[in-house]
Amino acid sequence: MNLPFFIARRYLFSKRKANFINVISILSMGGVAFITAALIIVLSVFNGLEDLLRSLNNSFDPEIKVQASVGKSFEVSDSMLAKISAIPGVEVVTDVIEDYAYVRYRDAVQVVTLKGVGDNFLKQNRIPPEAMVEGELKLEENNIPYAIVGRGVQYTLSIAVNEPMYPLQVYYIKNAKSVGLDPSKLYAKKNIMPRGVFSIVQNFDENYIIVPLGFARELLDYGDKRTSLEIKTSQNADVFAVEAAIQNLLGTNFTVLNYEEQHQDLYKLLKMEKLFTFLALTLLLVIGSINIFFSLMMLALEKKKDISILSAMGADTSQIRNVFIAEGGLIALLGACTGLALGGIFCWLQLNYGLISMGMETAVMQGYPVQVKLTDFFYTLIVVTIVTFLLSAYPAKLASRFAAVKHL
Repeated sequence: MNLPFFIARRYLFSKRKANFINVISILSMGGVAFITAALIIVLSVFNGLEDLLRSLNNSFDPEIKVQASVGKSFEVSDSMLAKISAIPGVEVVTDVIEDYAYVRYRDAVQVVTLKGVGDNFLKQNRIPPEAMVEGELKLEENNIPYAIVGRGVQYTLSIAVNEPMYPLQVYYIKNAKSVGLDPSKLYAKKNIMPRGVFSIVQNFDENYIIVPLGFARELLDYGDKRTSLEIKTSQNADVFAVEAAIQNLLGTNFTVLNYEEQHQDLYKLLKMEKLFTFLALTLLLVIGSINIFFSLMMLALEKKKDISILSAMGADTSQIRNVFIAEGGLIALLGACTGLALGGIFCWLQLNYGLISMGMETAVMQGYPVQVKLTDFFYTLIVVTIVTFLLSAYPAKLASRFAAVKHL
């Protein structure tokens, strides 16, 4: 057995009556365990939130989205759509016109995001049947257009889907400079009946109304212009390869985005918050591990006699130093392993039993989401190792000096 590790283990697990140094060592172990468990739990919660956001956004966002690099709209032709549809892996290409509109229902009003979609939008299955909380998922029947509204919009406007007497009055404000002094030309207006209500994500539910493309084109006067193209790939297609092929076809005048890139800023912000939280808890770990430093300092002072004996038996200064580094490492390792186990157990319980709820009746899930990643365990162990080495360095150096003095 390695001599420094053997001696360090004897110091830590001595069967003699516990003294003040042993008490500090146990407290140090407990502090490392507590903060390590907190690190694992917090990082797992961030992982769960990121995964939840992806699943919610991906349920409404297209797999691939094409938009203009400059401006908010671009000309779309049949030949352009045909070329995109011919790319291997492309299954559905949907024209989209999306803009803000002013909606009135009886006496209630709201500014919404009006999304006009092509006839094949429903083939993308982006609004699953379970997301329809009222009415039917239909945008047109017998050449009559219908609107699908978000649950939040329904609440704000008090929309009765099954009441055919009151349509949605949709207004679109035109460019005031081009209409002269006639107030009636300041806006365009069309009526449409609500047919269904969806509930997916709060941001979408509170802002979106989905209508047929023709209705949006006439109201907004877009003609052959579209704000985006939304693309669904075939089942076994490589999304990134299809994205690259579309970008190569359309050139630099268009921006082609996958799931991740459509909410790039949001995911970057979440990762930054996770990083800063990790750094803050690491600082807390450093503060909590200072007890290791003090316990090693006092141990070095208490074991002067043992150090002199080891030195007389031929142990050099590096071996004496390694004894105290191993002592700090054992304290930190036992605390870290205990913390990793406790953090993992808590995350498992939260995942399966939802110990801590989100505290909102309207939340998409009752318990806080968690997702355990092995990389978090690995990085936490690395941090604990580095902190322990730095805190053990000076006491170990002090002990080796005692050995050198006794040797002289």
